Amino acid sequence: MRVFKGHGRGSQNEAQDTRTPASLSHDQMIGEERGGGRSVRGGLRAGIEAWCQRVDLAPDLASDIGSRRWFRGLATLVGLGAVAFAFWPDFSAVEAATFTPLEERVRDEFRSQTMAPLALGADSGRHMGASPLVRPLASVPERPRIELVSTLGQGDSLSRMLGRAGVGALDVAEVENLIKGTLPASEIESGTQFDITLGQRPGPRSPRVLESLSFRARFDLDLSVERGEGDTQGPLRLMRHPIHVDATPLRIRGKVGSSLYRSARAAGAPVAAIQAYLRAIDKYISLDSDIGSEDEFDMILAYKRSAKGDRKLGDLLYAGIAHEGKMRLQLLHWGEDGQMLAADTAGKAREVPIGAPVAGRVTSNYGMRRHPILGYKRMHAGIDYGARHGTPIHAVAAGRVIFSGRHGGHGNYVRLEHSGGLATGYGHMSRIAVKRGERVKAGEVIGYVGSTGLSTGPHLHLEAYRGGRTINPAGLKILASPQLDRRERAAFETRLQNLLRLEPGAALADIAPPSDAEAETTREIDRLAPQQVG
Repeated sequence: MRVFKGHGRGSQNEAQDTRTPASLSHDQMIGEERGGGRSVRGGLRAGIEAWCQRVDLAPDLASDIGSRRWFRGLATLVGLGAVAFAFWPDFSAVEAATFTPLEERVRDEFRSQTMAPLALGADSGRHMGASPLVRPLASVPERPRIELVSTLGQGDSLSRMLGRAGVGALDVAEVENLIKGTLPASEIESGTQFDITLGQRPGPRSPRVLESLSFRARFDLDLSVERGEGDTQGPLRLMRHPIHVDATPLRIRGKVGSSLYRSARAAGAPVAAIQAYLRAIDKYISLDSDIGSEDEFDMILAYKRSAKGDRKLGDLLYAGIAHEGKMRLQLLHWGEDGQMLAADTAGKAREVPIGAPVAGRVTSNYGMRRHPILGYKRMHAGIDYGARHGTPIHAVAAGRVIFSGRHGGHGNYVRLEHSGGLATGYGHMSRIAVKRGERVKAGEVIGYVGSTGLSTGPHLHLEAYRGGRTINPAGLKILASPQLDRRERAAFETRLQNLLRLEPGAALADIAPPSDAEAETTREIDRLAPQQVG
Protein backbone atom coordinates (compact mmCIF):
# COMPACT_ATOMS: atom_id res chain seq x y z
CA MET A 1 0.00 0.00 0.00
CA ARG A 2 1.47 3.31 -1.07
CA VAL A 3 0.79 6.11 1.40
CA PHE A 4 3.31 8.78 0.48
CA LYS A 5 3.88 10.01 -3.00
CA GLY A 6 7.50 10.02 -4.07
CA HIS A 7 9.09 13.28 -5.22
CA GLY A 8 11.56 13.17 -8.03
CA ARG A 9 14.27 15.67 -8.79
CA GLY A 10 13.26 18.59 -10.93
CA SER A 11 9.53 18.14 -10.10
CA GLN A 12 7.54 21.27 -10.71
CA ASN A 13 5.38 20.74 -7.61
CA GLU A 14 8.36 20.03 -5.33
CA ALA A 15 7.82 23.02 -2.99
CA GLN A 16 4.08 22.39 -2.72
CA ASP A 17 4.57 18.68 -1.97
CA THR A 18 7.03 19.37 0.86
CA ARG A 19 4.59 21.72 2.56
CA THR A 20 1.50 19.40 2.46
CA PRO A 21 2.00 15.86 3.83
CA ALA A 22 0.13 12.96 2.20
CA SER A 23 -2.84 11.52 4.19
CA LEU A 24 -5.68 9.04 3.78
CA SER A 25 -9.30 9.53 4.80
CA HIS A 26 -11.19 7.10 7.01
CA ASP A 27 -13.18 5.77 4.08
CA GLN A 28 -10.03 5.19 2.06
CA MET A 29 -8.46 3.18 4.89
CA ILE A 30 -11.65 1.10 5.32
CA GLY A 31 -11.78 0.55 1.61
CA GLU A 32 -8.16 -0.53 1.31
CA GLU A 33 -8.56 -2.79 4.34
CA ARG A 34 -11.51 -4.49 2.71
CA GLY A 35 -9.82 -4.58 -0.66
CA GLY A 36 -6.81 -6.24 0.88
CA GLY A 37 -8.93 -9.20 1.83
CA ARG A 38 -8.64 -8.69 5.61
CA SER A 39 -11.59 -9.81 7.79
CA VAL A 40 -13.72 -7.13 9.52
CA ARG A 41 -15.87 -7.92 12.58
CA GLY A 42 -19.43 -7.31 11.37
CA GLY A 43 -20.99 -4.18 10.00
CA LEU A 44 -21.70 -2.73 13.47
CA ARG A 45 -18.16 -1.65 14.04
CA ALA A 46 -17.94 -0.20 10.55
CA GLY A 47 -21.12 1.76 11.15
CA ILE A 48 -19.88 3.16 14.48
CA GLU A 49 -16.60 4.16 12.94
CA ALA A 50 -18.35 5.86 10.05
CA TRP A 51 -20.64 7.78 12.46
CA CYS A 52 -17.74 8.95 14.59
CA GLN A 53 -15.95 10.09 11.46
CA ARG A 54 -18.97 12.03 10.29
CA VAL A 55 -19.99 13.57 13.62
CA ASP A 56 -16.43 14.41 14.85
CA LEU A 57 -17.19 14.23 18.63
CA ALA A 58 -13.68 15.25 19.77
CA PRO A 59 -12.38 17.99 17.52
CA ASP A 60 -9.29 20.02 18.24
CA LEU A 61 -10.38 22.81 20.65
CA ALA A 62 -7.35 24.87 19.71
CA SER A 63 -8.71 25.57 16.22
CA ASP A 64 -11.95 27.17 14.94
CA ILE A 65 -12.73 28.66 18.34
CA GLY A 66 -16.40 29.76 18.60
CA SER A 67 -17.62 27.67 15.70
CA ARG A 68 -20.36 25.07 15.90
CA ARG A 69 -17.82 22.30 15.62
CA TRP A 70 -15.82 23.82 18.54
CA PHE A 71 -18.89 24.00 20.84
CA ARG A 72 -19.68 20.37 20.04
CA GLY A 73 -16.16 19.38 21.23
CA LEU A 74 -16.58 21.50 24.37
CA ALA A 75 -19.85 19.71 25.13
CA THR A 76 -18.07 16.38 24.80
CA LEU A 77 -15.40 17.55 27.27
CA VAL A 78 -17.95 18.77 29.84
CA GLY A 79 -19.97 15.59 29.55
CA LEU A 80 -17.03 13.34 30.09
CA GLY A 81 -15.97 15.45 33.10
CA ALA A 82 -19.44 15.15 34.62
CA VAL A 83 -19.35 11.38 34.24
CA ALA A 84 -15.94 11.30 36.01
CA PHE A 85 -17.23 13.41 38.94
CA ALA A 86 -20.29 11.18 39.17
CA PHE A 87 -18.06 8.23 40.00
CA TRP A 88 -16.08 10.20 42.69
CA PRO A 89 -15.96 8.21 46.02
CA ASP A 90 -18.03 9.41 48.96
CA PHE A 91 -16.54 10.60 52.31
CA SER A 92 -18.09 9.69 55.66
CA ALA A 93 -17.22 10.71 59.20
CA VAL A 94 -15.10 8.35 61.34
CA GLU A 95 -16.24 7.80 64.90
CA ALA A 96 -13.68 8.57 67.65
CA ALA A 97 -13.55 8.32 71.41
CA THR A 98 -15.42 11.05 73.13
CA PHE A 99 -13.42 13.54 75.20
CA THR A 100 -13.62 12.88 78.93
CA PRO A 101 -12.66 15.68 81.28
CA LEU A 102 -9.74 14.74 83.55
CA GLU A 103 -9.00 15.90 87.03
CA GLU A 104 -5.96 18.12 87.51
CA ARG A 105 -4.11 15.38 89.46
CA VAL A 106 -4.69 12.79 86.74
CA ARG A 107 -3.79 15.30 84.04
CA ASP A 108 -0.47 16.04 85.77
CA GLU A 109 0.27 12.34 86.01
CA PHE A 110 -0.33 11.86 82.28
CA ARG A 111 1.64 14.97 81.51
CA SER A 112 4.61 13.81 83.55
CA GLN A 113 4.85 10.64 81.42
CA THR A 114 4.93 12.44 78.07
CA MET A 115 8.01 13.46 76.10
CA ALA A 116 7.91 17.01 77.42
CA PRO A 117 9.87 16.25 80.66
CA LEU A 118 12.66 14.70 78.60
CA ALA A 119 13.31 18.07 77.01
CA LEU A 120 13.79 19.51 80.50
CA GLY A 121 16.36 16.91 81.55
CA ALA A 122 14.20 14.17 83.02
CA ASP A 123 14.95 10.46 82.66
CA SER A 124 12.71 7.91 81.01
CA GLY A 125 10.03 6.18 82.99
CA ARG A 126 7.31 7.44 85.29
CA HIS A 127 8.05 10.78 86.88
CA MET A 128 5.43 12.49 88.94
CA GLY A 129 5.22 16.21 88.86
CA ALA A 130 5.99 18.09 92.03
CA SER A 131 3.02 18.83 94.24
CA PRO A 132 2.54 20.67 97.54
CA LEU A 133 2.98 17.31 99.31
CA VAL A 134 6.69 17.19 98.27
CA ARG A 135 9.05 18.27 101.05
CA PRO A 136 12.78 18.94 100.33
CA LEU A 137 15.29 16.83 102.29
CA ALA A 138 17.90 18.51 104.41
CA SER A 139 20.53 15.88 103.40
CA VAL A 140 20.65 13.02 100.96
CA PRO A 141 21.41 9.59 102.49
CA GLU A 142 24.66 7.99 101.23
CA ARG A 143 25.39 4.41 100.42
CA PRO A 144 27.11 2.70 103.33
CA ARG A 145 29.80 1.21 101.05
CA ILE A 146 31.27 2.05 97.65
CA GLU A 147 33.21 -0.47 95.54
CA LEU A 148 35.19 0.91 92.62
CA VAL A 149 38.13 0.17 90.34
CA SER A 150 40.85 2.77 89.78
CA THR A 151 43.68 2.50 87.25
CA LEU A 152 47.19 3.87 87.68
CA GLY A 153 47.89 5.98 84.61
CA GLN A 154 51.20 6.53 82.86
CA GLY A 155 53.22 9.14 84.70
CA ASP A 156 50.74 9.08 87.59
CA SER A 157 51.60 8.48 91.24
CA LEU A 158 49.94 6.16 93.74
CA SER A 159 48.97 9.00 96.08
CA ARG A 160 47.31 11.09 93.36
CA MET A 161 45.41 8.09 92.03
CA LEU A 162 44.09 7.14 95.48
CA GLY A 163 43.18 10.77 96.20
CA ARG A 164 41.08 10.97 93.01
CA ALA A 165 39.32 7.76 94.03
CA GLY A 166 38.15 9.41 97.27
CA VAL A 167 40.65 7.94 99.74
CA GLY A 168 41.55 10.30 102.59
CA ALA A 169 45.03 11.75 102.96
CA LEU A 170 45.76 9.83 106.18
CA ASP A 171 44.77 6.51 104.61
CA VAL A 172 46.84 7.31 101.49
CA ALA A 173 49.95 7.94 103.58
CA GLU A 174 49.41 4.73 105.55
CA VAL A 175 48.92 2.69 102.36
CA GLU A 176 52.13 4.07 100.82
CA ASN A 177 54.13 3.21 103.95
CA LEU A 178 52.80 -0.34 103.96
CA ILE A 179 53.41 -0.98 100.25
CA LYS A 180 56.95 0.42 100.08
CA GLY A 181 58.04 -2.25 102.55
CA THR A 182 57.43 -4.82 99.79
CA LEU A 183 58.19 -2.84 96.63
CA PRO A 184 58.68 0.86 95.85
CA ALA A 185 55.59 2.62 94.57
CA SER A 186 57.57 3.74 91.51
CA GLU A 187 57.91 0.09 90.41
CA ILE A 188 54.15 -0.40 90.10
CA GLU A 189 53.50 -0.58 86.37
CA SER A 190 51.17 1.88 84.71
CA GLY A 191 47.83 0.33 83.85
CA THR A 192 47.65 -1.59 87.14
CA GLN A 193 44.08 -1.75 88.43
CA PHE A 194 43.24 -1.24 92.08
CA ASP A 195 40.06 -2.69 93.60
CA ILE A 196 39.03 -0.20 96.28
CA THR A 197 36.25 -0.47 98.87
CA LEU A 198 35.28 2.69 100.78
CA GLY A 199 33.11 2.66 103.90
CA GLN A 200 30.95 5.31 105.56
CA ARG A 201 32.10 8.80 106.39
CA PRO A 202 32.89 9.41 110.06
CA GLY A 203 31.59 12.97 109.69
CA PRO A 204 29.50 15.08 107.31
CA ARG A 205 32.48 16.58 105.48
CA SER A 206 35.06 13.86 106.16
CA PRO A 207 36.38 11.49 103.44
CA ARG A 208 35.17 7.93 103.40
CA VAL A 209 37.08 5.33 105.37
CA LEU A 210 39.22 2.93 103.34
CA GLU A 211 38.07 -0.61 104.10
CA SER A 212 40.19 -2.59 101.61
CA LEU A 213 42.49 -2.17 98.61
CA SER A 214 43.96 -4.92 96.41
CA PHE A 215 46.12 -4.95 93.25
CA ARG A 216 48.62 -7.03 91.25
CA ALA A 217 52.07 -6.01 92.49
CA ARG A 218 54.12 -8.45 90.45
CA PHE A 219 53.53 -11.34 88.11
CA ASP A 220 53.87 -13.69 91.08
CA LEU A 221 52.40 -11.56 93.87
CA ASP A 222 49.11 -9.89 94.81
CA LEU A 223 48.98 -7.31 97.58
CA SER A 224 45.96 -6.20 99.59
CA VAL A 225 45.56 -3.60 102.30
CA GLU A 226 42.71 -4.38 104.68
CA ARG A 227 41.16 -3.09 107.83
CA GLY A 228 39.64 -5.28 110.50
CA GLU A 229 36.02 -6.25 109.81
CA GLY A 230 33.69 -3.81 111.51
CA ASP A 231 36.64 -1.76 112.81
CA THR A 232 36.51 1.58 111.02
CA GLN A 233 39.10 3.17 113.31
CA GLY A 234 41.63 0.33 113.40
CA PRO A 235 44.97 0.33 111.55
CA LEU A 236 45.41 -0.96 108.03
CA ARG A 237 47.27 -4.23 107.47
CA LEU A 238 49.22 -5.39 104.40
CA MET A 239 48.45 -8.92 103.21
CA ARG A 240 50.68 -10.77 100.73
CA HIS A 241 49.12 -13.31 98.36
CA PRO A 242 51.83 -15.23 96.45
CA ILE A 243 50.82 -16.61 93.04
CA HIS A 244 52.16 -19.93 91.86
CA VAL A 245 54.24 -19.31 88.73
CA ASP A 246 55.78 -21.82 86.33
CA ALA A 247 58.81 -20.56 84.39
CA THR A 248 59.20 -23.38 81.88
CA PRO A 249 60.55 -21.86 78.63
CA LEU A 250 58.42 -22.10 75.49
CA ARG A 251 59.88 -24.03 72.57
CA ILE A 252 58.57 -23.49 69.02
CA ARG A 253 59.66 -25.62 66.06
CA GLY A 254 58.51 -26.02 62.49
CA LYS A 255 59.48 -26.22 58.83
CA VAL A 256 60.67 -23.10 57.07
CA GLY A 257 58.45 -23.60 54.03
CA SER A 258 58.06 -20.75 51.58
CA SER A 259 58.65 -18.09 54.26
CA LEU A 260 60.44 -18.44 57.58
CA TYR A 261 58.54 -15.50 59.06
CA ARG A 262 55.10 -16.77 58.00
CA SER A 263 55.83 -20.30 59.16
CA ALA A 264 56.96 -19.07 62.57
CA ARG A 265 53.84 -16.91 62.90
CA ALA A 266 51.67 -19.88 61.95
CA ALA A 267 53.42 -21.93 64.65
CA GLY A 268 52.39 -19.34 67.26
CA ALA A 269 55.60 -17.34 67.68
CA PRO A 270 55.06 -13.65 68.52
CA VAL A 271 56.37 -10.96 66.18
CA ALA A 272 59.02 -9.66 68.61
CA ALA A 273 60.45 -13.16 69.11
CA ILE A 274 60.64 -13.80 65.36
CA GLN A 275 62.47 -10.52 64.82
CA ALA A 276 65.00 -11.37 67.55
CA TYR A 277 65.46 -14.84 66.03
CA LEU A 278 66.10 -13.47 62.53
CA ARG A 279 68.58 -10.89 63.83
CA ALA A 280 70.48 -13.60 65.72
CA ILE A 281 70.89 -16.12 62.89
CA ASP A 282 71.52 -13.42 60.25
CA LYS A 283 74.97 -12.84 61.76
CA TYR A 284 76.02 -16.41 60.93
CA ILE A 285 74.10 -17.48 57.81
CA SER A 286 72.34 -15.79 54.92
CA LEU A 287 68.57 -15.69 55.24
CA ASP A 288 68.18 -15.58 51.46
CA SER A 289 70.50 -18.31 50.20
CA ASP A 290 71.52 -20.54 53.14
CA ILE A 291 68.06 -21.65 54.34
CA GLY A 292 65.92 -24.11 52.37
CA SER A 293 62.19 -24.76 52.52
CA GLU A 294 62.76 -28.23 54.05
CA ASP A 295 64.95 -26.88 56.87
CA GLU A 296 63.53 -26.58 60.38
CA PHE A 297 63.61 -23.53 62.62
CA ASP A 298 63.90 -23.93 66.38
CA MET A 299 63.45 -21.16 68.95
CA ILE A 300 63.11 -21.16 72.74
CA LEU A 301 61.67 -18.17 74.58
CA ALA A 302 61.60 -17.23 78.24
CA TYR A 303 58.02 -17.86 79.30
CA LYS A 304 56.05 -17.56 82.53
CA ARG A 305 52.53 -18.69 83.36
CA SER A 306 50.72 -18.07 86.61
CA ALA A 307 48.02 -19.99 88.44
CA LYS A 308 45.61 -17.17 87.51
CA GLY A 309 46.03 -17.92 83.81
CA ASP A 310 48.32 -15.01 82.94
CA ARG A 311 51.12 -15.52 80.41
CA LYS A 312 54.30 -13.52 79.97
CA LEU A 313 56.91 -13.83 77.20
CA GLY A 314 60.55 -12.98 77.75
CA ASP A 315 63.78 -12.87 75.77
CA LEU A 316 64.96 -15.26 73.08
CA LEU A 317 67.00 -17.97 74.85
CA TYR A 318 67.90 -20.25 71.96
CA ALA A 319 67.90 -20.06 68.16
CA GLY A 320 68.64 -23.00 65.90
CA ILE A 321 68.44 -24.20 62.29
CA ALA A 322 68.31 -27.91 61.38
CA HIS A 323 69.06 -29.36 57.95
CA GLU A 324 67.97 -32.93 57.20
CA GLY A 325 67.63 -33.69 60.90
CA LYS A 326 71.08 -32.37 61.84
CA MET A 327 71.62 -29.13 63.71
CA ARG A 328 73.32 -26.66 61.42
CA LEU A 329 73.38 -23.66 63.77
CA GLN A 330 72.84 -23.39 67.52
CA LEU A 331 72.87 -20.02 69.28
CA LEU A 332 72.45 -19.60 73.05
CA HIS A 333 71.63 -16.44 75.00
CA TRP A 334 74.58 -15.99 77.37
CA GLY A 335 76.14 -13.36 79.61
CA GLU A 336 74.94 -10.17 81.19
CA ASP A 337 74.91 -8.34 77.87
CA GLY A 338 72.64 -11.01 76.38
CA GLN A 339 74.82 -12.06 73.45
CA MET A 340 73.77 -14.99 71.26
CA LEU A 341 76.84 -17.26 71.18
CA ALA A 342 77.29 -20.08 68.69
CA ALA A 343 77.58 -23.44 70.44
CA ASP A 344 80.37 -24.75 68.17
CA THR A 345 82.69 -21.73 68.41
CA ALA A 346 82.02 -20.20 71.86
CA GLY A 347 84.88 -22.10 73.49
CA LYS A 348 87.34 -22.10 70.59
CA ALA A 349 89.80 -19.55 69.25
CA ARG A 350 88.82 -18.44 65.77
CA GLU A 351 90.03 -16.18 63.00
CA VAL A 352 87.83 -13.19 62.33
CA PRO A 353 88.30 -10.59 59.57
CA ILE A 354 89.19 -7.10 60.73
CA GLY A 355 86.48 -4.48 60.64
CA ALA A 356 86.52 -1.13 58.86
CA PRO A 357 88.52 1.40 60.90
CA VAL A 358 86.62 4.47 59.73
CA ALA A 359 83.52 5.49 57.78
CA GLY A 360 85.19 6.50 54.51
CA ARG A 361 86.45 5.28 51.14
CA VAL A 362 89.80 3.76 50.16
CA THR A 363 91.95 6.37 48.41
CA SER A 364 95.27 4.48 48.18
CA ASN A 365 96.04 0.76 48.43
CA TYR A 366 99.05 -1.16 49.71
CA GLY A 367 102.07 -1.26 47.30
CA MET A 368 104.51 0.90 45.33
CA ARG A 369 103.35 4.40 44.41
CA ARG A 370 104.61 7.94 43.77
CA HIS A 371 104.59 9.83 47.06
CA PRO A 372 102.39 12.94 46.72
CA ILE A 373 104.76 15.10 48.81
CA LEU A 374 108.27 13.63 48.32
CA GLY A 375 107.72 13.25 44.57
CA TYR A 376 109.38 9.85 44.01
CA LYS A 377 108.19 6.26 44.05
CA ARG A 378 108.42 4.32 47.25
CA MET A 379 106.57 1.57 49.11
CA HIS A 380 103.16 2.55 50.52
CA ALA A 381 103.02 0.22 53.50
CA GLY A 382 99.33 0.60 54.28
CA ILE A 383 95.86 1.59 53.10
CA ASP A 384 94.56 5.17 53.12
CA TYR A 385 90.89 5.93 53.92
CA GLY A 386 89.60 9.34 52.95
CA ALA A 387 87.20 10.81 55.53
CA ARG A 388 86.17 14.13 56.99
CA HIS A 389 88.28 15.83 59.62
CA GLY A 390 87.23 14.61 63.08
CA THR A 391 85.59 11.35 61.94
CA PRO A 392 85.96 8.69 64.71
CA ILE A 393 88.56 5.96 64.15
CA HIS A 394 87.75 2.48 65.50
CA ALA A 395 90.02 -0.40 66.48
CA VAL A 396 89.74 -3.13 63.83
CA ALA A 397 90.11 -5.83 66.52
CA ALA A 398 90.60 -6.18 70.26
CA GLY A 399 94.13 -5.53 71.46
CA ARG A 400 96.52 -3.56 73.69
CA VAL A 401 97.89 -0.05 72.97
CA ILE A 402 101.70 -0.32 72.64
CA PHE A 403 102.28 3.18 71.22
CA SER A 404 100.33 6.42 71.44
CA GLY A 405 101.82 9.76 70.40
CA ARG A 406 103.82 11.57 67.71
CA HIS A 407 105.58 9.24 65.23
CA GLY A 408 107.54 11.04 62.48
CA GLY A 409 105.72 11.20 59.12
CA HIS A 410 102.75 9.34 60.63
CA GLY A 411 101.96 12.37 62.78
CA ASN A 412 99.70 11.45 65.69
CA TYR A 413 99.91 7.68 65.69
CA VAL A 414 98.47 4.70 67.65
CA ARG A 415 99.70 1.12 67.44
CA LEU A 416 97.72 -1.87 68.75
CA GLU A 417 99.06 -5.33 69.49
CA HIS A 418 96.70 -8.24 68.76
CA SER A 419 96.88 -11.98 69.29
CA GLY A 420 98.83 -14.25 66.97
CA GLY A 421 101.78 -11.85 66.58
CA LEU A 422 99.75 -9.30 64.62
CA ALA A 423 99.60 -5.54 65.14
CA THR A 424 97.90 -2.55 63.48
CA GLY A 425 98.91 1.11 63.23
CA TYR A 426 96.77 4.23 62.72
CA GLY A 427 98.39 7.45 61.46
CA HIS A 428 97.68 11.14 60.73
CA MET A 429 95.15 11.47 63.60
CA SER A 430 93.96 14.89 64.63
CA ARG A 431 93.44 13.69 68.19
CA ILE A 432 94.30 10.49 70.08
CA ALA A 433 91.68 8.96 72.42
CA VAL A 434 93.70 6.15 74.11
CA LYS A 435 96.85 5.86 76.17
CA ARG A 436 99.72 3.42 76.09
CA GLY A 437 99.02 0.20 78.00
CA GLU A 438 95.24 0.37 77.66
CA ARG A 439 93.26 -2.59 76.37
CA VAL A 440 90.64 -1.80 73.75
CA LYS A 441 87.76 -3.79 72.27
CA ALA A 442 86.98 -4.27 68.61
CA GLY A 443 85.14 -1.19 67.36
CA GLU A 444 86.22 1.05 70.25
CA VAL A 445 87.12 4.65 69.32
CA ILE A 446 90.89 5.20 69.56
CA GLY A 447 91.19 8.60 67.81
CA TYR A 448 89.86 10.96 65.15
CA VAL A 449 90.76 11.60 61.50
CA GLY A 450 93.23 14.42 60.84
CA SER A 451 96.11 15.50 58.59
CA THR A 452 99.15 15.48 60.87
CA GLY A 453 102.61 14.39 59.64
CA LEU A 454 103.32 13.97 55.90
CA SER A 455 99.75 14.38 54.66
CA THR A 456 98.02 16.33 51.92
CA GLY A 457 94.58 16.23 53.54
CA PRO A 458 92.48 14.59 56.23
CA HIS A 459 92.63 10.78 55.97
CA LEU A 460 93.55 7.66 57.94
CA HIS A 461 96.67 5.64 57.16
CA LEU A 462 96.16 2.02 58.35
CA GLU A 463 99.12 -0.37 58.60
CA ALA A 464 99.31 -4.04 59.60
CA TYR A 465 102.37 -5.85 61.04
CA ARG A 466 103.35 -9.49 61.48
CA GLY A 467 106.59 -10.13 63.32
CA GLY A 468 107.41 -6.42 63.18
CA ARG A 469 107.16 -6.19 59.34
CA THR A 470 104.38 -4.52 57.41
CA ILE A 471 101.87 -6.65 55.52
CA ASN A 472 98.84 -5.85 53.38
CA PRO A 473 95.90 -5.04 55.70
CA ALA A 474 93.36 -6.00 53.02
CA GLY A 475 91.62 -9.28 53.91
CA LEU A 476 93.57 -9.55 57.18
CA LYS A 477 92.17 -12.00 59.74
CA ILE A 478 93.06 -11.89 63.41
CA LEU A 479 92.91 -14.84 65.79
CA ALA A 480 90.29 -14.04 68.41
CA SER A 481 90.46 -15.58 71.84
CA PRO A 482 87.68 -17.95 72.96
CA GLN A 483 84.53 -16.20 74.17
CA LEU A 484 84.17 -18.64 77.09
CA ASP A 485 86.78 -20.10 79.39
CA ARG A 486 86.76 -23.74 80.51
CA ARG A 487 84.49 -23.18 83.53
CA GLU A 488 82.00 -21.08 81.59
CA ARG A 489 82.08 -23.62 78.76
CA ALA A 490 80.80 -26.36 81.09
CA ALA A 491 77.97 -24.17 82.33
CA PHE A 492 77.19 -23.19 78.74
CA GLU A 493 76.89 -26.84 77.66
CA THR A 494 74.69 -27.71 80.65
CA ARG A 495 72.38 -24.82 79.94
CA LEU A 496 72.15 -25.79 76.25
CA GLN A 497 71.31 -29.42 76.99
CA ASN A 498 68.63 -28.45 79.50
CA LEU A 499 66.91 -26.26 76.93
CA LEU A 500 67.10 -28.88 74.18
CA ARG A 501 65.24 -31.37 76.43
CA LEU A 502 62.12 -29.21 76.31
CA GLU A 503 59.20 -30.47 74.26
CA PRO A 504 57.76 -28.00 71.74
CA GLY A 505 54.60 -26.36 73.09
CA ALA A 506 54.80 -28.04 76.51
CA ALA A 507 54.74 -24.69 78.31
CA LEU A 508 51.34 -23.85 76.79
CA ALA A 509 49.53 -26.42 78.96
CA ASP A 510 47.62 -25.30 82.04
CA ILE A 511 49.76 -24.89 85.11
CA ALA A 512 49.52 -27.68 87.66
CA PRO A 513 48.47 -26.54 91.16
CA PRO A 514 51.12 -26.99 93.85
CA SER A 515 50.77 -30.08 96.02
CA ASP A 516 49.74 -29.76 99.67
CA ALA A 517 53.03 -31.20 100.84
CA GLU A 518 55.00 -28.64 98.86
CA ALA A 519 52.82 -25.84 100.21
CA GLU A 520 53.51 -26.95 103.80
CA THR A 521 57.27 -27.39 103.49
CA THR A 522 57.97 -24.26 101.41
CA ARG A 523 58.36 -21.04 103.32
CA GLU A 524 56.55 -17.95 102.17
CA ILE A 525 59.80 -16.05 101.72
CA ASP A 526 61.03 -18.82 99.38
CA ARG A 527 57.87 -18.60 97.30
CA LEU A 528 58.37 -14.85 96.91
CA ALA A 529 61.92 -15.27 95.64
CA PRO A 530 62.15 -14.66 91.87
CA GLN A 531 62.59 -17.81 89.80
CA GLN A 532 65.19 -18.08 87.11
CA VAL A 533 63.82 -18.70 83.64
CA GLY A 534 64.73 -22.20 82.50
